[in-house]
Amino acid sequence: MKNIQQRIAELRRQINTANYHYYVLDNPTISDAEYDRLMRELQELEAHHPEFITPDSPTQRVGAQPLTGFGTVTHRIPLLSLDNAMNEGELLDFFQRIQKALPGETVEFVAEPKIDGLAVELVYENGIFTGGSTRGDGFTGEDISQNLKTIRAIPLTLRNADIPAPELLEVRGEVYMDRPDFEKLNEQQLAEGKPAFANPRNSAAGSLRQLDARITAKRPLKIWCYSLGSCTGISFETHYEFLQTLPKWGFRVNPLIKLCKTREELLEYYHYIESIRDSIAYDIDGVVFKVNSYAQQQALGVKSRSPRWAIAGKFKARQEVTRILDIEASVGRTGAITPVAHLKPVSLGGVTVANATLHNQDEIDRKDIRIGDWVIIQRAGDVIPQVVKVITERRTGSEQKYTIPDRCPVCGGHVVRPEGEAKHRCQNMNCPAQLKGRIRHFVSKRAMDIEGLGEKIIDQMVDSGLVKNVADIYFLKAEQIAALEHLAVKSAQNIIDAIEKSRNPTLAHLVHALGIPNVGEHMGKLLEQHFGTLEKLFEADFDELNQIEGVGPIVAQSIVDFFAEEKNRQTLQRLLEGGVRIQATSSPEKTTHPLAGKTFVFTGSLAQFTRDEAKETVEKLGAHAASSVSKNTDYVVIGESPGAKADKAHKLGVKILSESEFRKLIDS
Repeated sequence: MKNIQQRIAELRRQINTANYHYYVLDNPTISDAEYDRLMRELQELEAHHPEFITPDSPTQRVGAQPLTGFGTVTHRIPLLSLDNAMNEGELLDFFQRIQKALPGETVEFVAEPKIDGLAVELVYENGIFTGGSTRGDGFTGEDISQNLKTIRAIPLTLRNADIPAPELLEVRGEVYMDRPDFEKLNEQQLAEGKPAFANPRNSAAGSLRQLDARITAKRPLKIWCYSLGSCTGISFETHYEFLQTLPKWGFRVNPLIKLCKTREELLEYYHYIESIRDSIAYDIDGVVFKVNSYAQQQALGVKSRSPRWAIAGKFKARQEVTRILDIEASVGRTGAITPVAHLKPVSLGGVTVANATLHNQDEIDRKDIRIGDWVIIQRAGDVIPQVVKVITERRTGSEQKYTIPDRCPVCGGHVVRPEGEAKHRCQNMNCPAQLKGRIRHFVSKRAMDIEGLGEKIIDQMVDSGLVKNVADIYFLKAEQIAALEHLAVKSAQNIIDAIEKSRNPTLAHLVHALGIPNVGEHMGKLLEQHFGTLEKLFEADFDELNQIEGVGPIVAQSIVDFFAEEKNRQTLQRLLEGGVRIQATSSPEKTTHPLAGKTFVFTGSLAQFTRDEAKETVEKLGAHAASSVSKNTDYVVIGESPGAKADKAHKLGVKILSESEFRKLIDS
């Protein structure tokens, strides 16, 4: 039996080595026939001795049973998006901002091609692949572990390098498809009577979101790894050092990555990659520049959705000429009216474009865009089609000017343009065009957090007339939900239980859930801290709102306009009739707490709190939880394995607390 176990281990080693040389190094060391023989022998041995099968075996890349749906994964460290630089000038502005923020310091940048694929995160524990997810909204992604395992360029076990595998390792990367492979896939699709995919990115994303991993396994997916998430048991001083370590563990790293030290080198790399763009086998839509030093990254910090230490330099978009056949007003989730140009279909960057956003009335007027015009269009950032300019020389006199209507094209509600905004908005939150999107937002995790109400179920509820506004959710019966397509009694009851659980939100969560224009999660917390109750917020006028630090006149007017709409007030009343009750908070009086106004930063693993719990604790006392250390930080709370934030706190003389000291401080 011991000899069999040893043979299984040896076969796995040989197969993993072959995969590494073939898929990572692009340098095969054995023939396909020899690889098949090794795999067949391993499969037979494991079939006769299932007690020796392990999750990281090469035979376990493809699961047997399709999933019924994807679970969700909360990222330990958010996968933030990047700010864009659309030209040389904006790249130089980024370089100068970094130099100004780090005066006197030598700064290096890692330059990387920006892959046009799907961002994913891979998680390894003690060297073993334990799961993977999509980027999602940056905070929460979909669990696509089974599908990621089918990509042979992703190691299931980290290779034995001179650097041992950490206890926890999160690797971020981009899954993509080479253009030649994409073209072959489309030929196969058409031969089988199936529709062709629009572009390599869409086919890669669609392949990763198959519920049956056996389908994903047949798709020619690849991955470039380029970023570090959480890591326990080992540390790196620079991003480039981390990238050099990845291949030793078995990951693919793009060979075009380069270190740059001057702004001239940044621009040279930007232009070089753009010049070879069409000769590369995969699609790229720009380059990414990241500050190399992790300590400097920490010092620069992050904004709400993007790091200050990185930027995406976008390439000049490809352009085409076509004609505007019509212009139509589209209504978004928050009631924003966006004029959309319906175009004579044209191929642009490998994608057939039939519509383009005109953004707002000011944009239409500025460019003098009319129905019937011939126009130059481009994909902004290679993604969103937009009109660049009108070819006025081709006008015949039959073209028609366009003005956004003063009534919603869907519900007939009033359309207004709030002061200081470029967008017109439908004021009726129950507008059918907004309803599905509003409900999806209303039930989302960071709003009312009603599990089980996915997009397809919401669509059925709205289409059937079961739900006509968000408040109707709290009057649903289990039997009504069970009557929907593909829903069993058990699933329906689970949804009812989730609705029941959501009846006592905080004021911040409810305000965020309502989808008031310009009012997001952070603003909801500010309003909760000031008013404490829905009633007080409901009665607030413009002047009181405008005087709140962090609110401002635009947000104040948005709130006033929202509560002034009769149908919105009726919806709020119906929510209360449905049993929604705001959780009692520490009320505005909490600002008298000795810690009110103080700024806390948390680093390392806390034993008594999750990171979110610790932040909520200080916020309830009127304090602020920040993500980076600065001279304005009052306390840095350190847990196990603190990072560079603790070092910076020492350097700046910021008071450092252990978790027990933090507990004593807030209890006192």
